[in-house]
Amino acid sequence: MVHNKFLFFSLCFFTVLFSYAQRDSVVVLDEVVLTDAKLSQFSVGNKKQVLKDSVLSKSQSFTDLLRYNSTIYFKENGYGMVSSPSFRGTNAQQTAVIWNGININSQLNGQTDFNTVVTSNYNNVTIKSGGGSVQYGSGAIGGSIHLNSTFNFKEHLDNEVRIGYGSFNTQSTNYKLSLGSKKFSLDLGVNYNSSNNDYKYLGTDQKNENGAYENGNVDLSLGYLISDNNILKLYHNTYLGSRDFSGTLLVKSNENYKNTNVRTMLEWSNFNDKKISRLKLAHLYERYRYYANKDRPEYAFGYANSYLFNYDYKYTFSNVILNGIVDHNYTDVIGRNIEESNRSITSLSILMQHKLSSKFKYTFNVRKDYTEDFSSPFLFVFNGDYSFSNIYNITLSASKNYRIPTFNDMYWVGAGNKDLVPETSKQVEIGNYFKFKNIQFNVLGYYTKLSEMIQWRPISGEGWIPVNVKDVTQYGAEAEVAVTKQIGKSKLVWLTNYAYTKSIDDSNDKQLMYVPLHKVTSNLAFSYKKIEAYMQLLRNGLVYTTTDSSRELPGYTVANLGMNYEVVKTSKNTTSLGLRINNLFNKEYQNTAFRPMPNRNLMVQLTTKF
Repeated sequence: MVHNKFLFFSLCFFTVLFSYAQRDSVVVLDEVVLTDAKLSQFSVGNKKQVLKDSVLSKSQSFTDLLRYNSTIYFKENGYGMVSSPSFRGTNAQQTAVIWNGININSQLNGQTDFNTVVTSNYNNVTIKSGGGSVQYGSGAIGGSIHLNSTFNFKEHLDNEVRIGYGSFNTQSTNYKLSLGSKKFSLDLGVNYNSSNNDYKYLGTDQKNENGAYENGNVDLSLGYLISDNNILKLYHNTYLGSRDFSGTLLVKSNENYKNTNVRTMLEWSNFNDKKISRLKLAHLYERYRYYANKDRPEYAFGYANSYLFNYDYKYTFSNVILNGIVDHNYTDVIGRNIEESNRSITSLSILMQHKLSSKFKYTFNVRKDYTEDFSSPFLFVFNGDYSFSNIYNITLSASKNYRIPTFNDMYWVGAGNKDLVPETSKQVEIGNYFKFKNIQFNVLGYYTKLSEMIQWRPISGEGWIPVNVKDVTQYGAEAEVAVTKQIGKSKLVWLTNYAYTKSIDDSNDKQLMYVPLHKVTSNLAFSYKKIEAYMQLLRNGLVYTTTDSSRELPGYTVANLGMNYEVVKTSKNTTSLGLRINNLFNKEYQNTAFRPMPNRNLMVQLTTKF
């Protein structure tokens, strides 16, 4: 009955919006070209950090990009291996990765392995802190990471080739093409990366003997202006990876893991100056093969097919923006250790932004999901932004978010628990933002109460089984300072982030595993004419490696140093040579117990744009 009432009022909402639509209005192309307008329009109270191309090009991996440029902690099983984030004290399943507006966390285990995503082809990567389940669904509890493509509807043809070689026989080749006209836009990126990855374990006579990796990646974004009021967009990504899984200081490994991710989305938009109507159709495919002994043919496997239908209608009147969304997701999975199963989820969302005055705007968003697997909670978020002056504004965000049990949690053969309920969290965040001529500074605090956390635990006589067992309290503070200074032909940019994170298991009042109390990142870049030099500094506090905090990994400080020199610079061609020294001070450190990270190593890179 509640379902029917909600559906009825939602349909009435859409009918009213359609009745107000004006088809002869002025084109608002800029907003339509955005891949994820919800991120900017309906999340005004959340902290957002945008990493652009100049920052993306300085990192070898998605993990490295976020490790050195954000407050997110990464637990990596050896360099290039499985990489899991801890965002504001949450776990990997509670951080959502959003690809051009849709959630791409694995349907099998509920998380994204950050070493299976190539970021160099995207226009920017945005880090959104705090809950976002209303906009982005399951998993957006600690925060979300957004991979965004854009379109350039003007006459142009740009090529970029980037070739790199480094220590441990590390090789990378990247090609980017961008071309377009007034009605057509195409961006293509092709990437190949490989490494023997056989670095030394500092302080021992061992090395990373089974850590080789190889991957290929293709990204495509295609846009076509059908008419002055209609645009068609196609997004595609294919990733193919093969990794030998590293052992530890205590146990050697002969494992191998192969995975394939294929994502395709077609989007049609109809628009004028008051309304935007979007229809998205997407297919997500993921598959893995795990070889416990890579010298033998036997392997475990799993794959999932997801089909997404999304209709989005936004109407603007006076100082109010209303956005209604209907989303349907169907997923089918099968695996060696998973019961063949499927899941169908339909969600209804209503988003509203109201600009009450030139100084104050707020948003209120609600969402309800419907599925047969479990009962989903009613979700909401309230965001507000008030500008006291040109140099200071304050933000507020309060929300209820969730994470659904994964297919592994519910349907793992002999262990799956079909009685699980979704994790839920209630959050509040207050931010203070200051902006002066050359300096930006922000400081914020947050509090999160997480209930029904899912954990795999040993049950007498039954083995390991996932159960809803834990309540967690998370709170902390974050600060960011950005300084930009132009001095003649030289430019100085300095960005520093600090995070204080408490993530407490309410059952024993202990800090959760692999959540550092303190983390600092600091990046300094200086450019003069044809030369650019930069330094990255990371300080991670100690982390506990057991639930009772009886064992710990010590904190560490790591620095990277890089330099780029423009060898050729003409109107038609720019060619630069870059050198990067990772782990400059040859620091011995681990971010996962018994899995050392690389010693000092070099990477040389040649980039040409024409």
